[in-house]
Amino acid sequence: MPALTRYRARSSKLNPESEVCLSGIRTSTRGSALPPDVLPKSEVGQQSLFYHGQAKDFVDLHEQVETSVNLLDSLESFLSTFQKDLSSVSGQISELQGRSKDIDNRLKSRRRIEKPLSSLLSDLAIPPTLAITILDTDVGEPWIATITDFERRLDVPKVRSRVKAARDLGDVAEGLRIVAATKLRTFFLALLQPIRTSVTTNMQVMQTSIFVKYRSLYAFLQRQAPNVASEVQKAYTGTVRTYYETGFRRYVRSLGWIKARTPEKPEPIISGNGDNSGPHLDQDRLAYAKIDGSSVILAYMADDKSHEEPIEAILRSLFLVLMDNATAEYAFITTFFRSESFAPPPAKELDSALFSPTATLLSADRGFDDRKSNADSEMGTHVSRSFGGNGHGPRDVTARPDLMDKAERTPLDAIWKQILDPVLEYCKVRLFMSPSYFRGTNNTQTFVTTVLEPMPPAVPLLTMIRLTEAVITEVQKRDCPPLENFLFTMRLQLWPAFQKIMSEHCDALRKLAEGGTTSYFSRAPSTTDASVANICNRYIVMFNSFVILTEQEEETMIFSNLLRLRQELTKLIARHTENISDDVAKATKQSAMYEVLLQGLNKGTHLSTHPKSQKEIAYWAEKEEEARRRIVSIAQSRRIGKR
Repeated sequence: MPALTRYRARSSKLNPESEVCLSGIRTSTRGSALPPDVLPKSEVGQQSLFYHGQAKDFVDLHEQVETSVNLLDSLESFLSTFQKDLSSVSGQISELQGRSKDIDNRLKSRRRIEKPLSSLLSDLAIPPTLAITILDTDVGEPWIATITDFERRLDVPKVRSRVKAARDLGDVAEGLRIVAATKLRTFFLALLQPIRTSVTTNMQVMQTSIFVKYRSLYAFLQRQAPNVASEVQKAYTGTVRTYYETGFRRYVRSLGWIKARTPEKPEPIISGNGDNSGPHLDQDRLAYAKIDGSSVILAYMADDKSHEEPIEAILRSLFLVLMDNATAEYAFITTFFRSESFAPPPAKELDSALFSPTATLLSADRGFDDRKSNADSEMGTHVSRSFGGNGHGPRDVTARPDLMDKAERTPLDAIWKQILDPVLEYCKVRLFMSPSYFRGTNNTQTFVTTVLEPMPPAVPLLTMIRLTEAVITEVQKRDCPPLENFLFTMRLQLWPAFQKIMSEHCDALRKLAEGGTTSYFSRAPSTTDASVANICNRYIVMFNSFVILTEQEEETMIFSNLLRLRQELTKLIARHTENISDDVAKATKQSAMYEVLLQGLNKGTHLSTHPKSQKEIAYWAEKEEEARRRIVSIAQSRRIGKR
């Protein structure tokens, strides 16, 4: 055995005598005798006795050694087999490591495409709930989120056209698009039905509570079904146009009847007999030049035969109602009909207060007598205009739609004009019409050139001009360019009328001051103290009213005309007193008239603080001082002459 051989070799190297001992043991065990010539007999005998005494131990030791050698041989065989198995396992581990790396690489690759693939599948797949909502339910609030999700999925087949699944899905998506567009068309047309059937429907509530809420659905039609969106837009335009036209026709008709009860014609500054029935400074009427103030006139007030309002109040009511409704409509149009690219809306809902006007135009009428209007020009429903008295604050421009360029505004302005053009025509033409107009013709173009007939007096006319300017400023804050252009046109019509009436005052005063032309059939007009005092009073009222209505120091159109009036008034006072032979009496009369002017101009500290008012007071104070100096000078001369 190899192990035994190695054992013996190692034993021989360590103790050369061990082999001899072992040989001796084997010999004695087997009963063989040693050669007699090797050792002496005595020693041989002793050794034999020793070995025979230890034979059992040596045999046990030999057996143990043999057992150990066998164990070592078994261990050697086991280690050899284990080494072979270990080599085999090592190869398998290497193979598994290679496969693990391959699997890991494949996993990383799949993870890289997991999100795009998941996104693709999510976009391509149309959830059953989405299809059921579109096919089997009526349009409502759940459609807002559904249509947004559907439109996002609707664009995927166009972008993923190379994917076969996307091409297959295109037909299904197109079918759902057609169904959605058809249902949305019916839905929006049905929303207009209350406006068609009753002019008392609150338009602003419909817009802010319903239309704005479903703005995303109309935007879907604009992008995915333009023809349907155009049809809805035309239907809205026609319906709302009729709504506003009917409402404003009735409202303007009511204002016309109120105006007819208080006809007010311009009176020349030289008119009057010198009594106290002449004009006076009316702060209440001047207050109509501002937006803030009393509430507007309601249509039902026309039923009261005793109810009267000045022309400024009538124009203010009309302009405020027009401003609130026109700007609210423009804000709605620029938001609802504005074209925009698709983007998922934020979670926060739109703020409906954006489009809330300061008041509503149309509400339930209270017993309007429709017999006063043309029977064939009405829709059979009587309305009045409710309006807040102090609700004319500037609109919150931060809530308005984003600033748009001209290209975006042009189509929206066109929609607004289609709706409000009849309203603007009523406001532009019918305001100053005579009562006979409302009983007769409906041809508004006939009266375009006579819009300011009869001409109102100068102070009410300037009040209306200032009101128009205040409304223009408010409209600019609310960002409604079409209405702003209309109001500019109205203001341009009022200023020439104001200049005309002021020129008439100046010419009448000049003719009176110059004495006019005399002939065989006419004589120069005469003046009295009462008539001159009346003219001075009218001048004072006009000057103070103009100062109250004018905040800026330099107003060429206003103060140049007042300067002309002052010059002519100075000439009139001089002509009136030139026939007095006594110089002291003449100067005294002039001083008294100048004193009347000064007292009238000094009424109210808020008037005397105006720069133009101070200059005017200084002018007449100087005139009065000159007259007093002449009185003193003439008196002194006479005393010296008597001496």
